[in-house]
Amino acid sequence: MINKPTLFSYVVRVDYGSAPNPYHDLCTLVICKPVIRRTANKNDWIVGLGSKDSPLGDISNKVVYAMKVTKKMKMKEYDGFCKEKYPGKIPDWNSSDYRRLVGDSIYDFSDPLKPKIRKSVHTEKNKERDLGGEYALLSNDFYYFGNKPEKLPKNLLDIIKDGPGHKSKSNKIYVEEFIRWISKIPKNKDVEPINKINPSNKDKICGTCSECDHKDAEDDEILEKLKKC
Repeated sequence: MINKPTLFSYVVRVDYGSAPNPYHDLCTLVICKPVIRRTANKNDWIVGLGSKDSPLGDISNKVVYAMKVTKKMKMKEYDGFCKEKYPGKIPDWNSSDYRRLVGDSIYDFSDPLKPKIRKSVHTEKNKERDLGGEYALLSNDFYYFGNKPEKLPKNLLDIIKDGPGHKSKSNKIYVEEFIRWISKIPKNKDVEPINKINPSNKDKICGTCSECDHKDAEDDEILEKLKKC
């Protein structure tokens, strides 16, 4: 018997193209959302919804991205995987290509006991919670809408998550409806991230991203602990 996939939905507070990282024909979630990264499994779906405070306005009823998890691996394994097959996922802070700036393979596990953070959108402040997520989620079956988010139909509005954390258990009755809906939409339009990084302003953006993602991950962890109390 095949288990029904879980549908995770959450608010993408900022979309720099780093979490998720939809480039090089592979969508990955490797930093931020530590609870989802620990919990989600192969064949589950992750849906990132827009923020009420987006530069595009209130897009809380729109999908920024959706990915079916096709592979899950430890972050150490992901580092080696990128070094061998996806070097474009390793951030290059000197690149003029914003896609290289937002690479999500930001931890170097050359010393497995002391992984080092590469110059990237995150700083040491994010390290504990990033690594606390333990896993990298990968997908070759994904939809990235970025700055052209896709509006949810009325029958799926209940998957919208207000505030921090995520929905999953309450989404159970919507899994099949969501898959039917998303499968009819053209994949991966020619779009850019909502909060695209300007290479000339990258250090300022790095600090902003780091702070925002730290707060988001902290809120997620707090909510998860409260659920277990």
